[in-house]
Amino acid sequence: MNHVPARADKFFYRSIHADIGYLVLLLTALRLVWRGLNPTPALPADMPSWQRIAARVSHGALYAVTILVAMLGWAHSGARAQDYSDFFGLFHVPQITSPDKAAADAFEHRHIFFAYVLLALIVLHLAAVAFHHFVKRDHVAARMVATSEVDPAR
Repeated sequence: MNHVPARADKFFYRSIHADIGYLVLLLTALRLVWRGLNPTPALPADMPSWQRIAARVSHGALYAVTILVAMLGWAHSGARAQDYSDFFGLFHVPQITSPDKAAADAFEHRHIFFAYVLLALIVLHLAAVAFHHFVKRDHVAARMVATSEVDPAR
């Protein structure tokens, strides 16, 4: 987002970016509610305990950092003199901060840093999925999308 050159429509692109961030925050909150009401499938019984711990920590980190990035973006929006509160032209999103240039800069830098942390977590997660699917062939990834129990003999 910071590499968009200074142009007349830069605010438009930043506004769309913010709108997508508000959606990500809402969908992540709904996903956490869904996950609380619908527990995830059990991990394979033969999975080592360190992998079970790593799975729980990485999933928790993905949710936490996703929410953190969105909240920092929201805080950045409100701290700017010209905020990004117009949600796709439908209504104004209430801002959680007041205009403050120094705070806006701090929120922006942290938003960018944790966005890169989130990208690293996503890459790590995808590497773990590939490892389970192609190396271990333990059907961990298939259990996430199956509508019924996956047969481990397949």
